[in-house]
Amino acid sequence: MAGEASANSIKLAIVYSDSLKPTLRTIKGFRSTINKHHDGTVYFEHLLTTDVNEIEGQIAEIKKNNPVLIMTVGSYATEIISNRIKDKPIIFSAVLNPETSGFVESLHRPGGNITGSSLDIPPDIQFKYFKRVIKDLKSIGVLYSDETANLIPPAKVLAQQAGLKLHAIRITTPKDIPDALETLNTQVEAIWSVADANIYSPRSTRFILLNTLRSAKPFMGFSKNLVESGALFALDYDYKDIGRQSGKIALEVLSGKPPGSIPVAVPGIIWFHYNEKTADHIHVSIPEDLAAVAKEVYR
Repeated sequence: MAGEASANSIKLAIVYSDSLKPTLRTIKGFRSTINKHHDGTVYFEHLLTTDVNEIEGQIAEIKKNNPVLIMTVGSYATEIISNRIKDKPIIFSAVLNPETSGFVESLHRPGGNITGSSLDIPPDIQFKYFKRVIKDLKSIGVLYSDETANLIPPAKVLAQQAGLKLHAIRITTPKDIPDALETLNTQVEAIWSVADANIYSPRSTRFILLNTLRSAKPFMGFSKNLVESGALFALDYDYKDIGRQSGKIALEVLSGKPPGSIPVAVPGIIWFHYNEKTADHIHVSIPEDLAAVAKEVYR
């Protein structure tokens, strides 16, 4: 048994930037998937700091350990590692918008030495849920900036396929948001959102949530945190499952497949969250089948 474990032993590096529960669940999912196929795997875990000098020391340590591949958790760790290590396969996990972030050339053909699992739930799935929540929904609006501009054209196509017309307004500065929302309020029945740091600062997020409540526009948040703050509903993911997906991709790489040829994975387990108080306020009845399976209900 020990001989088998020794024969199958591999060295992997795991790089992350916090010890929060989602990160730890992601790592757990990754390790459990690898361990099923490679008994005796040796893991080198690195918790990144924000100090540049310390980071360079950590990079040197990773290179010294010489892992066969590196798994990163989150955008910060992925950016640090992908910018500094080009000769090792990198499998990222729990990253939002990896294409927009510049980590991959495209979701279907990442290119280079990197691929992984994202937190992005495909728009077509989001639109299907939106139509389940709001019966006879025909039009939705979205705010976007340069950061998320590339997401809009394919989203419009998917919305049309779902029987929806997507009105998108580009935001250049936060000052554009009030007029943009006023325009959308006259054009659409509900508001969809994409994770965009140029738009959803703490201050502007509060404004958007208050505006959609006052105008009684159903607002689909891009995270459960927005639901807790007042959005009508959002879809969420299981971080352990995200880690497992990265683990499956890592297994493909370990079998000899180039990482840049493996498509980026999307969440396989989707959870529904809704805000009961918001639903009552804007007179929306959450369908019983969705309410029954809701992961969290905010009141």
